[in-house]
Amino acid sequence: MHQAFKTVWLRDWQPQDRDQAFELIAAVLAEYGLTCEPAGSDRDAYAVEAHYLETGGEFWVVEQQGQIVGTAGYHPIERGEQAVEIRKMYLLPAVRGQGLGRFLLNSLEQAIYQRGFKQIWIETASVLKEAVVLYETSGYQPASGVETARCDRVYVKHLPSS
Repeated sequence: MHQAFKTVWLRDWQPQDRDQAFELIAAVLAEYGLTCEPAGSDRDAYAVEAHYLETGGEFWVVEQQGQIVGTAGYHPIERGEQAVEIRKMYLLPAVRGQGLGRFLLNSLEQAIYQRGFKQIWIETASVLKEAVVLYETSGYQPASGVETARCDRVYVKHLPSS
C-alpha cells in the first residue's frame, strides 16, 4: 500500500519503522496528558507483527521527507460481527488540520471494506477532541464496552454489504 496525500506518503509499516513509530505514538499521548503503556495497551505499537500483520490486519505509517509523522492500523477483533478495531491513529501536530486525519480514516475504511469486514470499532479518550469530532462526523455511532483503561469512549461503524 502506497498512497500520496499532499506532501505525505501513506505506506505499509516496515520493521525499521518500529522505534520511530512507537516514539511518535508516545509523544502524541503525552501531548494530551495520556500515559504510554509499553507493557499494556500500547504493546501492539511495538509488536506490530504479532498484533497486526499476523492476525489479518494492517499497520501503516505516514511519512513526510523521510520522517514518520503519523501511524494507523487495524486488526480483527472478537467483539461484533466480522469486526476490526482501528488503533494507533495518531498524527504529529505539524501535519494536523489539513484533512490528513480524514484521508487516513477513509483509507483505513476502504482497506477494511475490501477485506470483507462488516464492522469497525474505535476506542478513544474524550481529551482527543479532534479525533472524537472526526469519528462522529464520519458515521461512527457511540457504543458501550470500553476495554482500554485510558479510553472513555467507544464507537462502531457498520459497513455496507459488499
